[in-house]
Amino acid sequence: MAAAARLAARGRPLSQPNPAVGCILVREGSVVGRGWTREGGRPHAEAVALDQAGAASRGATAYVTLEPCAHQSERGPACADLLAAAGLARVVVGVEDPDPRTAGAGIARLRSAGIAAALIHSPEAEASLIGYLTRARHGRPHVTLKLATSLDGCIATGKGESQWITGDAARAHVHSRRAMSDAILVGGGTWRKDQPQLDVRLPGLADRSPQRVVLTRGVAPDRAKVINAPAQIARLDAQYLYVEAGTDVAASFIEQDLVDRLELYRAPILIGGGWPALGDIGLASLAEAHGRWQCVERRQLGSDSYEAYSRTR
Repeated sequence: MAAAARLAARGRPLSQPNPAVGCILVREGSVVGRGWTREGGRPHAEAVALDQAGAASRGATAYVTLEPCAHQSERGPACADLLAAAGLARVVVGVEDPDPRTAGAGIARLRSAGIAAALIHSPEAEASLIGYLTRARHGRPHVTLKLATSLDGCIATGKGESQWITGDAARAHVHSRRAMSDAILVGGGTWRKDQPQLDVRLPGLADRSPQRVVLTRGVAPDRAKVINAPAQIARLDAQYLYVEAGTDVAASFIEQDLVDRLELYRAPILIGGGWPALGDIGLASLAEAHGRWQCVERRQLGSDSYEAYSRTR
């Protein structure tokens, strides 16, 4: 299942409006088929894996990160029916689909066809689907807030100079994170001051540049969407929102508890008297700051450090 979850990452975020799902078919100890959701949401991961496996799928076990869909669509047949018709022996599901058209029905349909179907509640599968699940549970995209700071927590000098705090390796990593998002947001002040491109500048990944979103009450910038308040991210057609914001916008997203993942890039420099990464986030006491964030990833990027924290709710 962990391997299927990693496979699903290949479909993110191009699978929109569908979730990025991974599927692996195993027969007699060997992988006979692999698939992930393709661009635009079709074909589904199960259909790709079955097509690759062909006749070898009969009697195999399918490991699929999300419950196979049970509803009919003009774009293709239900995956539960495809798996049943292929003569699989067993289907292992990582996450039940929150879509009411499928929730539980996909597994039930497989069992009624005589296939052993098991739901195992896989953490790896859930992590790979977190954008889809956040949209279903909270009615908004999964939000990652990126901050690049000095050791003393500054994002710019006192005069506003910010390019560049981190080095080449860290900036390339940021572009890889952009490529995993379907929308990227900055504040109006950042947009007017820096005129950021907000694209993906990595070889072979330029087509994965996310939709640009600006948080402002001003005029809509060229080829960018505008929202007027953080809560309006619910209106965005996105599962994964990447926020590269200044002091005030970053603080407002945290204050309104809209940040699900915090990605912190820290350069081995001291600025002193610079612009802080965050403004007031509305804490009434120091005790309220504890227990909110859990470190889930840490690595070195050249001379810079990278840490990712998940919001604990």
